[in-house]
Amino acid sequence: MNQEDHFKQVISHAKEYGFVFPSSEIYDGLSAVYDYGQLGVELKNNIKKYWWKSMVQMHENIVGLDSAIFMHPTTWKASGHVDAFSDPLIDNKDSKKRYRADVLVEDHIAKIQGKIDKEIKKAAKRFGNSFDASMYRETNPRVKGYVERIEAVETRMKQCLDDGNLEEFKQLIVDEEISDPVSGTRNWTDVRQFNLMFSTEMGSVAEGANTIYLRPETAQGIFVNFLNVQKTGRMKIPFGIAQIGKAFRNEIVARQFIFRMREFEQMEMQFFVKPGTEKEWYEHWKTERIAWHTSLGIPESEYRFHDHLKLAHYANAACDIEFNFPFGFKELEGIHSRTDFDLKQHEEHSGKKLQYFDPEINENYVPYVVETSIGLDRTFLAILSYSIQNEKLEDGSERVVMRIPAVLAPYKVAVFPLVKKDGLPERSREILNSLKGEFMCQYDEKDAIGRRYRRQDAIGTPLAVTVDHQTLEDGTVTIRERDSMKQYRVPSTELSKQIREAVY
Repeated sequence: MNQEDHFKQVISHAKEYGFVFPSSEIYDGLSAVYDYGQLGVELKNNIKKYWWKSMVQMHENIVGLDSAIFMHPTTWKASGHVDAFSDPLIDNKDSKKRYRADVLVEDHIAKIQGKIDKEIKKAAKRFGNSFDASMYRETNPRVKGYVERIEAVETRMKQCLDDGNLEEFKQLIVDEEISDPVSGTRNWTDVRQFNLMFSTEMGSVAEGANTIYLRPETAQGIFVNFLNVQKTGRMKIPFGIAQIGKAFRNEIVARQFIFRMREFEQMEMQFFVKPGTEKEWYEHWKTERIAWHTSLGIPESEYRFHDHLKLAHYANAACDIEFNFPFGFKELEGIHSRTDFDLKQHEEHSGKKLQYFDPEINENYVPYVVETSIGLDRTFLAILSYSIQNEKLEDGSERVVMRIPAVLAPYKVAVFPLVKKDGLPERSREILNSLKGEFMCQYDEKDAIGRRYRRQDAIGTPLAVTVDHQTLEDGTVTIRERDSMKQYRVPSTELSKQIREAVY
């Protein structure tokens, strides 16, 4: 199955089994807005718990926060969002489709990179074990030309973004002969800036202001509460504040299912450090965060680091952890060294000092900040797209199985009576009731046992427990594993322990 077909399967499977629904579907939906169904909300909550436990519970110097979505409008003036939170927009006159100009160029670069990968793959097959990919990349004229072209395009785009030169940005698209993916034409409008913040009105705001914004990021809620948390928690530098919350962006092009939405959720942590140590902590959190991702059981080959071509106005270092989605490597998490920009801006606009007194050096200073910010919805999509597999079995049959990491699976265990008679449903219910105080469980007695196994495979349930006539005789039950399909009997009194060891 190619990547495009795989992505279509992910989307249809997510709806069919209750993971993700188009929002307001009975009214034909709302563009780039989705609802999480009964299984989706469980998976989403489990991702949150896993992140929160690793980020807050396992660190003595990181605490949590839940700040409001509405904030004083001056917050966004101070942060730079009112003046600078925009993306370059371009339209194709024939298809009437709208695009982010930088994404168009990035997709163009990805196509050139695909040609490089294809050339290297062909050469590796031709030369066998003696093949040196690095040497081939540096010496083969065709590959070398592709590499130089990518570097030239990246340099030129970075200059356009740095200078805000929209005319030159369009010229780059023209010079590279980038076509509209829909119409195939190059009939482009001029590039222009588009502010991404949603504005709304509040009845009464201090100083007569009445236009406020839905927050485009959750970080500012942490910054304005820096002193509140530091003083009440008696926190010492270095320390972090973590938060999970909704953010809203009026995206130019919201596409690729739940990858880019107008309403989304972030899991982020702002780590406050002594000035001069920020680069060290930046490297520390790069290592910590990639380790977290691979702890989910997804191999490191599915991730890569990508350094930013254009640094945000607040950063002195920035990179993304990208994941190999069905539509290619795309940003999953951002790691940024934000310097002291945010706290100093809020000091200036609020007139309040946001400084830390360091008893070790007997000085006050504005801390520097290292940020880790991961998209919850994108993590959900990464897990969904990696986990779903079409598997051919030894007997020639096929199954669709979701190998969701057990700790994140919506249901940990399903309980089945072998048949709907002879007291087996009653005994199954007793076992279910003994487990559901600790685990999310599902009960199913419809259809043949094989079909019930397939249903649980398709939603990612790691274990299934079958109650049969032998259970009534000796108290043992059959446990069936999702991934291996291995089955074994255990005493029903040991079920909780067995499940706990398997899923946590």
